[in-house]
Amino acid sequence: MKWINFLHFYQPANIESYSVIKALDKSYYRLLRLMEEHPSLRMTWNVSGCLLARLEDENKKDFLERLARLVKAERVELVGSAAYHGFLPLLPEAEVIRQIKANEKILKKYFGKNFKPQGFFLPEMAYTPAVALIVKKLGYKWLILDEIAYDGGHHRPDDLGNYIDANSGLKVIFRSRSSSSAYPPDKLMAKLKVKTAINETIITATDAELYGLRHEDPTAEMEKLAGHKKLATETISSFLKSLTKLKPQKIKIVACSWESNKKELGKNEPFKLWQDKKNKIHNNLWKLTALALSLHDKYKNDKNHAWYYWHLVRGIASCTFWWASARDFSKIFGPYAWNPDGIEKGLEDLIRSVRSLNNRQTKKAKLEAEKYYLKAKKLIWEEHWRNHWKNID
Repeated sequence: MKWINFLHFYQPANIESYSVIKALDKSYYRLLRLMEEHPSLRMTWNVSGCLLARLEDENKKDFLERLARLVKAERVELVGSAAYHGFLPLLPEAEVIRQIKANEKILKKYFGKNFKPQGFFLPEMAYTPAVALIVKKLGYKWLILDEIAYDGGHHRPDDLGNYIDANSGLKVIFRSRSSSSAYPPDKLMAKLKVKTAINETIITATDAELYGLRHEDPTAEMEKLAGHKKLATETISSFLKSLTKLKPQKIKIVACSWESNKKELGKNEPFKLWQDKKNKIHNNLWKLTALALSLHDKYKNDKNHAWYYWHLVRGIASCTFWWASARDFSKIFGPYAWNPDGIEKGLEDLIRSVRSLNNRQTKKAKLEAEKYYLKAKKLIWEEHWRNHWKNID
């Protein structure tokens, strides 16, 4: 059996130190150790730029050095992404480019000035044709997407298909949602017991935090799988290279995320988790986001512009909006997606970005921003006490 495994390492830039350390201790170090102890193991990872910078701030240089050795040995392949995990389809092109280039700069700092990944991870695997064109323009070769992007969930793509996005020209690899939706090692170990599955290729993509932080794996299924004699692994770029002898298939990719479902796509609401028109908190968050973003170029010479942008990128991280969706992901080892503190972290950074600007001419924008801020804050806590506080552990 061949396993193509993609892992996404991410902690919000504005999260508390103890959360970063907990993810390190529970998941990240475990995955490093796994790779070091099994020389034949190959994986593809996205380690978000903001997380790399945060690990240095937390004086976790040992993690960075060990990761660099694995990358140099071509045992871990790293990909590009947006440095602060912005939800790219809902951001202006200029901000999309800024975040991608910021991520590139961070990767070069830790992995060498000539470091340039071939692949790209869209935060939340959120695809639109416009974003894909930007990624292609910036020199990337391939994307990893959820299988629902293939045709909206009507059919599964071929795991050995040589797919090309007709819109952008990027190569595309699709993760298996069923194999990725729980704990992949459990599913793969079960498959390895079936003789007919030995020749299968399984493509999975999950958050790295699943491996320890969200699921403790008391029987060490991941470690058993890593040492299994009938398992072969490969990086995504290497795997895609092996498919080039097959006839390329140009396909029209569906706008979606890795959490989209057929019902939402049928209603043309592929990003409902982050922008639900009926969600008043979302509406006010996005109004404040649009206002804050509109000030970037207008006040680029403001003496506090650096602080404005420092807060802005933290406020527009996708989790600010995700935590306001109130969707239950417990069945796939995820949380109940309602966290008033998580929403507030983003909200506070959004308002501070506007407040930071020094120019007197920002007064009107500041007053408008405060209106959205106060309304969102009120809505968050009313919603929490009325509907959610008993649902959170």
